[in-house]
Amino acid sequence: MHFLKLLKIERIKCKRSKIIPFIFIAPILVVSSGVANLSTYFTPKYTQAWPAMFIQSALLYAYYLLPFSMIVVCVMIAGQENSHNGLLKMLALPVNRHTLSLAKFCILVFYLLMEILVFLAFFVIAGYIAVVTSGITETLPLSYLLKWCAGLFLTMLPSRSVMWMLTVLFEKPLLSVGLNLLLVIPGLLAGATPAWFLYPYCYSGYLVSRSLQAFTTEVTADTALQLFPFIPCAVLIFTLALFISASRFCKQT
Repeated sequence: MHFLKLLKIERIKCKRSKIIPFIFIAPILVVSSGVANLSTYFTPKYTQAWPAMFIQSALLYAYYLLPFSMIVVCVMIAGQENSHNGLLKMLALPVNRHTLSLAKFCILVFYLLMEILVFLAFFVIAGYIAVVTSGITETLPLSYLLKWCAGLFLTMLPSRSVMWMLTVLFEKPLLSVGLNLLLVIPGLLAGATPAWFLYPYCYSGYLVSRSLQAFTTEVTADTALQLFPFIPCAVLIFTLALFISASRFCKQT
């Protein structure tokens, strides 16, 4: 069975789950609180309202709520195979286990992208309401928002791969959730160290932190994200975790 056919099957199975309603929760919570808290300080003369609202909303989201949400999605997708002998039924078909594991990971990436798009859409709506009601005449910086949301998506991929690896390695949901949560919690501390690039769970939060520093200091040279050694480490972690998860998935019975 080819890869695209497996993707279609996995997408159909996920349609029957509660994943799609679930991925709306974190974006709505974090944007509502972030925009509402900051808009209390708005006046018609307030400048750079959009970047301020975005950082206020995205910082907590990137460090904690988005990873927490993705951990639950990992467990929900893995649980589909454990219930009603789903994995055994799939393996009764001419399916390569490596390809099946990769298809499941692609579905996880799809839900990551979908949640970030939900975050962006709800932020634009909430931000527009806050700006208009405060009398601020500031245009929507769409390119700015798209750039940082794309960065949020890309920097989440290595930790997404590690989350899936742990979910596959530890088949018991409580164990995999607990271990992933323990790795997410120190993300803020890890992002403040010189070796932050070795800890994938802090990548997205670190990216937003750099944007906060650039916003408050107005110095872009010192606050820009250093691509080396970040990119090589991120690619290595992503590839290694994906390889381990595929190898372990092939050995599951």
